[in-house]
Amino acid sequence: LFFSRQTDQFQRGRLVPYKGHHVWDSNHVKLPLLNPIPLLKQNHSHAITLSQVQISCLLANAFFCTFPHRNTMKHGSEYANFPTINFSRLFGDASRRKTQKLRAIFHYFNTVTGKDTKPDGLVTFERICIALPDLPQWKRQTLTNLHVSPQGTIEEEGAGMLQVDFACKFVGGGVLGAGLVQEEIRFLMNPELIVARLFTEKLADNECLKITGIQRYSVSYGYSDTFEWQGPYVDNTKRDEWKRRYCQIVAIDALSFKDPREQYTKENIRRELNKAYVGFRRNPNTPADYTPAIATGNWGCGAFNGDPKLKALIQMMAAAVAQRDLAYFTFGNKEQALEVQKMYKYLKNNSITVGKLYQILNDYCKHFSQHPRQPRGLYEYVTEAAGVHTSQL
Repeated sequence: LFFSRQTDQFQRGRLVPYKGHHVWDSNHVKLPLLNPIPLLKQNHSHAITLSQVQISCLLANAFFCTFPHRNTMKHGSEYANFPTINFSRLFGDASRRKTQKLRAIFHYFNTVTGKDTKPDGLVTFERICIALPDLPQWKRQTLTNLHVSPQGTIEEEGAGMLQVDFACKFVGGGVLGAGLVQEEIRFLMNPELIVARLFTEKLADNECLKITGIQRYSVSYGYSDTFEWQGPYVDNTKRDEWKRRYCQIVAIDALSFKDPREQYTKENIRRELNKAYVGFRRNPNTPADYTPAIATGNWGCGAFNGDPKLKALIQMMAAAVAQRDLAYFTFGNKEQALEVQKMYKYLKNNSITVGKLYQILNDYCKHFSQHPRQPRGLYEYVTEAAGVHTSQL
């Protein structure tokens, strides 16, 4: 927006008569003052708002690999703690995955350069950091409302909600490489998300990235090796007073476990709870009744080896403390949807607080460490432990 206004003023300018000062001192013929884009660095909550035109210019430069200082991530280099932004990896080692990615990207550029389709809105990228002493103690809250569905997707049925990006700590993950899971697909359907890689430092455990106003450009089918770009998407989402679309995405990175058993420790469960809470926390100036629900699913599962049953409980707890309802999509897994719904109803009907559930999960970690080869099922253990608690009331 800054650049477009400055350029517009310059183009409307005229040479003024000489009146004791050189004509080149006139504001009408001065080139716009260009400032570097501020970086969203760790340990600071701050935001950047860019026009969609600015984003398209930055992504065009990334496509042509014109950010030379971003070609290395060697330890000690200037941008070692930032994601890559140049598109160079997409141009080597041809593969079906990369072909489909490029189809989505070319369609984006075709749209933003079209006379009748050039976008004119704004997008805000906000890094949120919560100081460690301000994180919850996970005690007294009760669970909020939960809707579980095996059908639907976060971006479609979650319209109007806070939509979770199952992120990598380097936002965008492998979108400019070979990666093609939930985060990468979302970045390809909404390519303006890719620009976040230019200025967003690696996310710390108490941080998230929230993006407001993003536009969707494409329709796709499949996942990983079956992913296919299918065609254009016309995004008719309404806009706010800033001309940002009513679409908000939050990037939260789950832990990645080489050994899935590692997730059953007190430290790792608390870390995931804190990370989810940072992403789910509502604006303290917004009443809970006016705060949208969260659209999520099997966060940190799949390639990160997370347990869907555990991650569902963790997100229920974080949503409760954040005072937000939860819409949970299991992406076609009807059995999991029934299990999660049954577990939720049991906890809700027995008035199990977040604090009690947190204690049960800690106890399960102890049980798991004592029986690593044949531990009891998580939901079975939780149900029995919650029943004991209820009988003691």
